Formats: sequence, C-alpha cells, structure tokens
Amino acid sequence: MTLVAIVLGAAVRPDGEASPTLRLRVEHAVALYHRGAVAAVCVTGGVGRHGPAEAEVAARLAMSLGVPERDVILEDRSRTTVENIAFARPLIGVHQVVLVSNRWHLPRAWVVARILGVRASVSGPRGRMSTSRTIAATLREVAALPSTVWRAWILSKRSAPKPEPRAR
Repeated sequence: MTLVAIVLGAAVRPDGEASPTLRLRVEHAVALYHRGAVAAVCVTGGVGRHGPAEAEVAARLAMSLGVPERDVILEDRSRTTVENIAFARPLIGVHQVVLVSNRWHLPRAWVVARILGVRASVSGPRGRMSTSRTIAATLREVAALPSTVWRAWILSKRSAPKPEPRAR
C-alpha cells in the first residue's frame, strides 16, 4: 500500500519563511520520504497571520531538501488540524497516511483522522523546545481536544455518504 505523509500546517514567520515548528515538521517528512517510508509528501495549511500559505512555504522547503515536485502535494486552504486532514484526503487518493507533526500534537491529530475515516499512523521529530514550553503545548492540546473532536465529528457527518434507499 502506498503511504503518503501529511505534514500538518504550522505558522509562517513575518518574513515569509517557515517557522521553526513548520521547518521541523517538513524536515521530518522529507527524511521519511528519503528513507522510502512514504511515496509522497502532502503539505497543508492556508494563509495564517503571515503569508504566503503555510503549504506553499512547506512545499518550497521540501523541494529544496530533495523531494521532487511530482511527489509534493499541496493543500493550501486549511486553517485547523481538522481541515488539514479533511482537505488533504481527497488530494492524496489513499486512505492510509502518516501524519507528521510535533509529538505533542500527534495524539489529537490521530483522533481527528480516525473520526474522519482516515487510517493513520503518526511520526514526529524529537522536539527542540524547553521542558516548560513542551508542557504548555501539551496542556494546550489537552484543552483543545474536546472542541476538535466535536468539529471533526460534525464534519464527518456532513461528508459521510448517504445510505442508499431500500427497495420495497
């Protein structure tokens, strides 16, 4: 089965470059690509506080690190973890993916993928944040889980296939 890495979006700096978080995620996905663990890299994220779109910045970075353009898939409309996964799914054409993000973010992302019907494994780089920042990020993830699950569940119900009417 062909696996695709979905790099979950992260901020772009005011100068239009990848934030350290986005860079870390892309570098990790590129390493998976070069090891042959994934066949393509799908970068996600729309325009946040600073342009250009997170996915555009991530795509340029992935290609500069040796991923051919043909193996980079761009999803540049999403603004949340739920949208990253939901909007990437129709672009990649597979139902099994490797979610790439920071390790503290991956449990919430994995739950979203499951709710949306995406079979996902997770892979995250070793973090470079201080212990106090890692704890703060983890607590933020725990606090975000209920509303994220709710949004993913609502979206899954809207996009779920409608049952066929029964013949009488």
